[in-house]
Amino acid sequence: MTKDLTTSAVARSNVLNNHYALGKLETHLALGGLHISGELVLFKAQVAELLDIDERTIDRYLASHEVELKQSGYQILKGKSLKNMKLTQVDDIHVVDLIGAKTPSLGVFPFRAVLNLAMLVTESERARAIRSRMLDIVIDVMAERVGGQTRFINQRDQDYLPSAFMEDSYRKQFTNALRDHVEMGNHKYAVYTDKIYQAVFCENAREYKQVLRLADGDSTRETMYAEVLKTLASFESGLASNIQQKAQQLGRQLKPSEVDQLLAEAAASPYLKPSIEDARTRMASRDMGFRDVLHHKLEAYLQAVPKGDFERFLGERSQALEDRLSDPRLLAVLKRLKDR
Repeated sequence: MTKDLTTSAVARSNVLNNHYALGKLETHLALGGLHISGELVLFKAQVAELLDIDERTIDRYLASHEVELKQSGYQILKGKSLKNMKLTQVDDIHVVDLIGAKTPSLGVFPFRAVLNLAMLVTESERARAIRSRMLDIVIDVMAERVGGQTRFINQRDQDYLPSAFMEDSYRKQFTNALRDHVEMGNHKYAVYTDKIYQAVFCENAREYKQVLRLADGDSTRETMYAEVLKTLASFESGLASNIQQKAQQLGRQLKPSEVDQLLAEAAASPYLKPSIEDARTRMASRDMGFRDVLHHKLEAYLQAVPKGDFERFLGERSQALEDRLSDPRLLAVLKRLKDR
C-alpha cells in the first residue's frame, strides 16, 4: 500500500473491509485473545500487553479516533452486558481473573478493532511489526485471489464485458461522427479521446497509462471498471449526437473550436455530473485499494473500498475473463448487445 497506515484512514479501512484478508490475518498473526460467543476478542489490558504500551496510551487513541475504533468493533461493556459476558465465561478462571469481580466496565476489542489500533499506534515497535506483517499478508491474499495480476482485476467483475461491449458500440458512433462531421486530420481521434478522458477522470491517455504503469501498446479501456466505461459511453453517445446535429444545422463540417465548445457543454451537463462523479470515485478508490496506485488528480475523490467490492472483484462470483467468456449466458447477452 502506498499510504502509511498510521496516517491514512482510507488505507486502514481497505484492510478492515477485506474479509478475505481478515481470515488470513487472524490465522497468521496469532495475536492471542479469547473466543467469546464465537468471536475473537481482547480486553484492553491484553491489547496493552500485546502492543507493549500502557493503557493510558490506548485511552489517548480511543479519544482521538473514537468513531473509527467503535466502527471496527470496540465497545465498553457495563451493566447487564458485562454481567452476561461474565456469566458466559464463569467457568474460565483466566477470564474471571482478567475481568475482576468488581470491575464496573470493560473495554473489549474484537479482532478488527485490535488490527485497527495496531495500524494507529506509532509509539510501539510491536505495532509497527504487526503492520508490516499485515500488509504482506494482504498483498499475498490479493495475489492469490486474482492469480497474481491486479492490472486486469476490473475484468473479474461480471458487469465488465457487457459494459465494454456497450462502450465499444458507442465509441464507434463517436468516431463516425468525428470522421463525417469534424474538419480535422486523423489525429482528431486521439485528440478528442484525450479530451473526453480529461473531462471524465481528469487524465489523458498518457497520464492514465503512467499511473497504472501500462506499456505503450496496452489498451487503456481494457483496464477500466464497468462504471467508468458506462460513463465514457454516455459521454461519447451524447457528444456524437450533438456533433451530428450541429453539423447538419450549419450544413458543413465543424471546426475544432466548435467541437471543443460542444465537449465543454457536455462536461458541464447536470445530467452527466452524477455519473462522472461516480466514475472518478470508483476509479480513484479501487485503483488505490486493488492496484496500489494513486491518481493524484483524483485524490479528492479517494474513499475506502466498500466491503461489497471485495466480494465483487475477489469473491466466488468474480472470474478471470477467459473463464467468463465460456459462460453461455454471458455470450447471449453480448450477442443481444451486438445485434441491437
